[in-house]
Amino acid sequence: MTDNSNNLREVYRQRVLQHNREPHHFCRPERTDREALGFNPLCGDKLSVHMQVDADRVTDIGFEGTGCAISVASASMMTDAALGQPVEEVQKMISEVQTMFSDGVPMQNIRLNELAALEGVRLYPSRIKCATLAWNTLDAALNQTSAQVSTE
Repeated sequence: MTDNSNNLREVYRQRVLQHNREPHHFCRPERTDREALGFNPLCGDKLSVHMQVDADRVTDIGFEGTGCAISVASASMMTDAALGQPVEEVQKMISEVQTMFSDGVPMQNIRLNELAALEGVRLYPSRIKCATLAWNTLDAALNQTSAQVSTE
């Protein structure tokens, strides 16, 4: 392994840890009209996604819960990417994230570039569930699905 790839891995590792220590949008917004609960029984990750959609755009978003560093970092990155975006664009992002983790297809959406820090998770199938839990829960919230999202 080259020094450059080791350096890049370290930068990504630090970015994940930073999002875990200080997650963005870790709150329940004052006004919400959509929410969903997600649970990963394998790892114990539990989170809820809360959002406000106005004029078919995500105008506010937050998440609450507990989980491993990968789960929390992914949720933090997810809220950054989704905030202010049209619902249709958020749905495309969800699909792209799911494809990246399942098939290894690189991200095309510039708003998802930060998720490159989590691409290495693909090498550990059980950890993919940690990285995608927030995104699957976001999808359920957008679709106003009442059932709890589970990775099982």
